[in-house]
Amino acid sequence: MYYNPYVFPYQYQYPYYVNVPMYNDGRQSDYSTSPNEKDQINSFDSFRSSYDNGTIMLTDYGSRPFVVNINEASKQNNTFRTALWTGKHLQVTLMSLNVGEDIGLEMHSDVDQFLRLEQGQGIVRMGNSPDNLNFERRVFDDSAIVIPAGTWHNLINTGNIPLKLYSIYAPPNHPFGTVHATKEDAMAAEEGHNHGEGNTDVYGRTPDEWIRYTEFLVKEGLEDVKRGINMTHILQEFILMGVLVGKGYSPEKAYETVEEWERTGESKLLQQSKNL
Repeated sequence: MYYNPYVFPYQYQYPYYVNVPMYNDGRQSDYSTSPNEKDQINSFDSFRSSYDNGTIMLTDYGSRPFVVNINEASKQNNTFRTALWTGKHLQVTLMSLNVGEDIGLEMHSDVDQFLRLEQGQGIVRMGNSPDNLNFERRVFDDSAIVIPAGTWHNLINTGNIPLKLYSIYAPPNHPFGTVHATKEDAMAAEEGHNHGEGNTDVYGRTPDEWIRYTEFLVKEGLEDVKRGINMTHILQEFILMGVLVGKGYSPEKAYETVEEWERTGESKLLQQSKNL
């Protein structure tokens, strides 16, 4: 599933309620109450008062100050995905995977991700390409999973109860207020996002975003032309670099890797074409 971070107005959130044991010690907020902050503080106090009857509203509280028992919130969540807090630089979502269900093979090109299991067990797989998930670990309650940007990954529930977890994305990966009741809803939302008018999305970027992202490679290719390197060699190198970028490499890392293949002789064909 591939999403870009978008920030939507608050009216797009879809809250629901769960019973969570919370504690309100009655202390006043330490935040100042200057006129330009009163609305935010009032919203925060209203949020705190919702604990009085033992019920928490699971909705997106970003980017307001926020405290929650994340273990209880994760266990009580019954949706495939619910955004709990979306800010400018990170996002917290709650997830619940049914028995035998998985998140789905995915890759976030510019997003680091942290997962923590609060209930259940499963298997996590990661790798640099969708057909080479060479990292596999069994995970359980209290396991933390760190997924670097550009890494293909999947998490499968292998237990006999729902797998409950929360996810932190940096930067945010889903629209503000996202709620996907089921995995099917998440896939449908992704399909709608990827095929929206004027908003084609390929592996987390629009075509113009990909052009800007790979601008470094274009400049290097033009420099090779100026240096008089033959076109066959240039095309071989930069097609290879494009393949590596598609596998999750940064443009700079892709450039260094292909140049090293040529320099060390790991690719004899590149060395040969350069001397044509």
